[in-house]
Amino acid sequence: MFDLPDLLTEYDRARAHTDRLWRDLRPEEVLWRPHQDFSAIGWHLGHQAHVAHFMVRNLTAAEPSPDPALDALMDSATPERDRGGLPVVHRLADFRAAVAERVHARMADIAAGRVGAPAQLDVVARHLMTTVINHEYQHDQWISEVRSRDLGHSLPEDPGSDLVTRVDGYLMIAEPS
Repeated sequence: MFDLPDLLTEYDRARAHTDRLWRDLRPEEVLWRPHQDFSAIGWHLGHQAHVAHFMVRNLTAAEPSPDPALDALMDSATPERDRGGLPVVHRLADFRAAVAERVHARMADIAAGRVGAPAQLDVVARHLMTTVINHEYQHDQWISEVRSRDLGHSLPEDPGSDLVTRVDGYLMIAEPS
């Protein structure tokens, strides 16, 4: 199983890949929806961060959301047709950055043993971070499809990591076999 420092490096690599998928887009492209029953790139960006925070908060530390007003909107239980009314792009970027900062801080506490049940939380954190990274890449695939198919933009290269592979077309980190 991966160790936490390597997983945090991969988390940053996954987030950087996400940034390459949307940072050069115009705000209206980030917020555009191909149709009513489809989520905008901006929703995926907020959802990726929302899930990372939700998982870390519920599995390793009870801490408040960095932007509680976004929680219901970014929840995948919200029907796609109700995922409009997204916030401005800089707010999504700030939310993503705040969550990443909290993920790093909590994983650093776990890695350093500054938590109750440090060995147990280390196992939880390693599985958790693998899932968070793979979830980031899962939504990157959908962002990529809208970026290239609907908006006509080229796609960046896949992340350069020996730990990243493709499974059913999706980028993922996986233990070498």
